[in-house]
Amino acid sequence: MKTIKWSARILSLCILVFALPFYFGYGNPLPFANSSYSLWENVALSMMPLVFIGLALGWKYPKVAGWLIVGAIAIGFIVGLLTEANFSVNLAVPIIPGILYLVDGYKRQEKGNPQI
Repeated sequence: MKTIKWSARILSLCILVFALPFYFGYGNPLPFANSSYSLWENVALSMMPLVFIGLALGWKYPKVAGWLIVGAIAIGFIVGLLTEANFSVNLAVPIIPGILYLVDGYKRQEKGNPQI
């Protein structure tokens, strides 16, 4: 279990360090602020802060963080499929620590160490 927990933490830290500069380098990272952005771009700009919050929150509350990450990415993929957007696979990378956080959170609950 320690391997899963620390793998999720290290991977989430790497994603945060690498992805945050790209997010803020997008120009105007506020969703729905620029009318030239497509629906998919606005959804991606909305889901990424939730993913970033989930990646950081997972250190303390892995189950909540896992659902936040997986839920945001799932919504992004659904909107991407419905709008026929050419979404990138690199948006799926944060789902790995999200799933690991879920595994860690539910294993903690089984052992009697409940987390939110």
